[in-house]
Amino acid sequence: MSLQRSPKQLAKFVDYILSRRPDEFGLVLNPDGFVKIKELFKAVNEEDGFRYVRRAHLNEIMLTVPDHGFEVSENMIRSQRRDRLPQTSYAMNPPKLLYVCTRQKAYPHVHEKGIRPGGYPQVVLSSTPEMARRIGKRIDPAPVLLTVQVQNSVDCGVVFFRTGDILYLADFIPAECFSGPPLPKEKPEFKKPETEKARRQPEPAGSYYIDATDPLELTVPKSKRGGPVADGGKPGKRGKKFKRKRERPPWRR
Repeated sequence: MSLQRSPKQLAKFVDYILSRRPDEFGLVLNPDGFVKIKELFKAVNEEDGFRYVRRAHLNEIMLTVPDHGFEVSENMIRSQRRDRLPQTSYAMNPPKLLYVCTRQKAYPHVHEKGIRPGGYPQVVLSSTPEMARRIGKRIDPAPVLLTVQVQNSVDCGVVFFRTGDILYLADFIPAECFSGPPLPKEKPEFKKPETEKARRQPEPAGSYYIDATDPLELTVPKSKRGGPVADGGKPGKRGKKFKRKRERPPWRR
């Protein structure tokens, strides 16, 4: 386990990144020289001996190192000494190939629609695949490496800018201007085999089937049907017998 650096040593290292060579660590500063603190920590944690650095260590520097030279604004940080920073300029003679990474889940969309900016206002490309992978691992543990054909991109109207020694910027890379690994094959959708019970359609609640051979079924609802029906009478309750009304004999009238 490596020993932690003193706040003063850590301040010098962070100042070197922010005031001289952010591109060496895969960082792009905005026009005012700011970068997100979380992006700075991702780059710092990739260096041997600095994996322990967290926001608390930055707060410690701000409190204990008199001439730390940093300026913090909400979630952004910049160096107060920015006269040695590399300037972003139009790339006169970019390399033939540039490299950039994308997330695995986004690769099918990128493969079809092209490369658009992610965490930065512009697409950040590198002249080396190693730096492209380093930047890509900050968004995906196993990013997809893409190779951009620069001349083909220029012919399609892409303008490249250079920032530092190995980083380049572009607004957009068309889909026909880069290559990558084959798209992953889509897994066939697994359908569970239907059982006899599943194939049987459930009967709707409260329904019944009518037997056309039974005239009673056609006239009386099942819920109101009862037992035998007397001549000219009404259906009664199931199980009860209906008595026919006897006429009075003539001698009793």
